[in-house]
Amino acid sequence: MNSEELSRYVFAKLSEAKKLSQDNIKLDDILLDHRTTYFQIEKHVNEFLEGYTENRFVIMPGLRGIGKTTILFQIYNYLIQKKGIKSDRILYISMDELSAYLGTGLLEAIDVFIEDVHNTSLVNLDQELFILVDEAHYDNKWSQSGKIVYDKSKKIFIIFTGSSALSLEMNVDAARRIKKEPVFPLNFSEYNLLKNKIHLSPDLSESLRDLIFKGDESSLAYASQQEIEMKKNLIKLGRPLEKEWENFLWGRDFPFGLNMEKEEFYERIFTMINRVIEKDVFSLHSFNIKTRNTISRIITFLALQDPGGTSDAKLGNLLEKSPKLIREILSILEKTHLVFSVKPYGTAGKMVRKPWKYYFLSPSINAAMRFKLGKYDPWDRKLLGVLAENMVASYFFRLKETSYIPSGIFYDPGKNGVDFLLQSTHEGLIPVEVGVGKKDKSQITKATRKYKSNYGILISNRTSKIRKEDKIILIPISTFSFI
Repeated sequence: MNSEELSRYVFAKLSEAKKLSQDNIKLDDILLDHRTTYFQIEKHVNEFLEGYTENRFVIMPGLRGIGKTTILFQIYNYLIQKKGIKSDRILYISMDELSAYLGTGLLEAIDVFIEDVHNTSLVNLDQELFILVDEAHYDNKWSQSGKIVYDKSKKIFIIFTGSSALSLEMNVDAARRIKKEPVFPLNFSEYNLLKNKIHLSPDLSESLRDLIFKGDESSLAYASQQEIEMKKNLIKLGRPLEKEWENFLWGRDFPFGLNMEKEEFYERIFTMINRVIEKDVFSLHSFNIKTRNTISRIITFLALQDPGGTSDAKLGNLLEKSPKLIREILSILEKTHLVFSVKPYGTAGKMVRKPWKYYFLSPSINAAMRFKLGKYDPWDRKLLGVLAENMVASYFFRLKETSYIPSGIFYDPGKNGVDFLLQSTHEGLIPVEVGVGKKDKSQITKATRKYKSNYGILISNRTSKIRKEDKIILIPISTFSFI
């Protein structure tokens, strides 16, 4: 392409970035607070500016609409406002735009940025520059470009955002250099921070993790105290904790939906699902275009079924498709993080023979699908239980992906088995049961004996406060949501 056109484009991006930043870090003209992932990246930025140059190649994979671009521009704003970095040292590029309009790759744009704006080369660069790359997956050579930049200069800090499959597209050489900071839907703590401006100590999340994965009873008192403080803060706003939690569960865990009416929010979610199918799924696998309908039908099936295992053969019979195709589709959907699987506990043979459970990354996705299909009833307590189980599963999945605790998430394939079995390096198997409505402790008690567990966890909306009874730790589901 014409190098003069690319040079004009890069200068235009530099001049537009300040306005883009102002637009993207606000919701309804109110500055958005910072999420956990932001602080992780801010830490890497500060270390880079202090001379530590290892974590300067960062990727932020995550579902569409999850808030990655907001975090990117919050970092831009931090660099300008707090660190005094001049705007011509920060290049923001959206790869979908660069690819569509100019038909060129990232590395060419970086070369122009360094040569035309800073009159030097990668090797001879003598001041810190920051490159913020949105929608990186639109350039299939993004990781190779990042590796080249990383190897040629220690003066560039580069962040890539993209679909959840971004981390799967890294070449082997790039993977050794990359620091991954995945972005997930809001948890209840982040929701209350962004929506209600209620700041909770991060120690609450740590205490809950210690309680669940280590059985640390010393965490009970602190977590209970924080639970009471949250209730007081919400009452001041005229929002009882249980009601606010239900509002969150029915559809408020994507940042863009904080102030939307539910109908509009669900429509946005449904559009996001279609984009994942059309863009992410087909970029990962060369399915026949006719398979598009089968993919949508599988997602519909997963949204409408009650919690329980789904086998390839069952879905294949239902949709009149081969089990092999069903397996391929489910595998790709997992790579996008639209869904994830929980496998049966047991031998390798049992894992293969028994159905797998599939959950959406967010209960909002399930609710949006049901709303679109006319199966949505906010008064249906059974559906509330389905969404609650999905939420708990997604939080365990998030913890496994970000902190590697638990080391494994399974379900109990036995008759009337518990919802989850967590593999903990500290405590072995931890049985977990999730309940909305009446729920006794018999399943947990039975599971702790069966698996010789030191304790079990009951997460329920009928539990009024955190406590331990015999070998069972009881946690209100609204409190668990702060983990």
